[in-house]
Amino acid sequence: MSNIPYIEHLSVAIVAAIKAGGEILDVYKEDFDVEYKADSSPLTQADTRADEVIKTIIESAGLNDIPILSEEGRDIPYEERKGWKNLWIVDPLDGTKEFVKKNGEFTVNIALIEDNRPVMGVVYAPAKELLYYGLRDLGAFMVKGEAIAKTRDASTPNDEFLDAQEILPLRENLSKDSFTVVGSRSHGSEAQEKFVADIKKLHPNVEFISAGSSLKFCLVAEGSANVYPRLAPTMEWDTAAGQAVVEAAGGKVVVADTGEVLGYNREDLLNPHFIVTGVTGADVKDIKP
Repeated sequence: MSNIPYIEHLSVAIVAAIKAGGEILDVYKEDFDVEYKADSSPLTQADTRADEVIKTIIESAGLNDIPILSEEGRDIPYEERKGWKNLWIVDPLDGTKEFVKKNGEFTVNIALIEDNRPVMGVVYAPAKELLYYGLRDLGAFMVKGEAIAKTRDASTPNDEFLDAQEILPLRENLSKDSFTVVGSRSHGSEAQEKFVADIKKLHPNVEFISAGSSLKFCLVAEGSANVYPRLAPTMEWDTAAGQAVVEAAGGKVVVADTGEVLGYNREDLLNPHFIVTGVTGADVKDIKP
């Protein structure tokens, strides 16, 4: 396994996500102040603390020769970025609205990009003790519960963590009778409603579930949902890690209008609308939002 490209980066990202999640939970348990950015989206101390932890761990591992793109770095000129073969894409707290609501549906997202494609991704939901990760040539996995907490003080995932891995998609999810669509809890749209209506024409038993943050990608990766139509705005740091997990689990993330694979480090960091399908969601390919 040590010969798999980017396996070291994956180990570092797992530890960084878990430690950042610990910082987030420290803030989550207390009363906290909320500031608002220029686009009216919320910002808390948890965002800042998690961001610092992730950057420090990447630097201490000697992997900071790869540039980091995050919301804080959104003003880096494209002329500087376009030559990057590799980059980290990080969202230290995805789903800040869910964090403020205290519903637990927020995540830490860390992805590694090679030639504009996500090759590694870690998504950690600290309030749910759920961690998902995927690496090209290795596969996608989920770890939950105490095995995560026991890795928080480690410099690399320990044996208990590795023993707790579950391969994605989860086998028990692949034989469900219903067809499940997952959508945004806080960012629904008329286009999403139309997409679900069109799905119901193809399937007699359609279930719709909502979730916050990049957990929607993870529900598709684990097979709990067949498809996730994102027909509302997102940024690259919202999606890169989740896409890596989905693709490592055998799914796809494609631009809704063209069917092309969603790429990264574009000049415009605002994503086009896209469709996420798992290994059992291929029959939605002809639906045009």
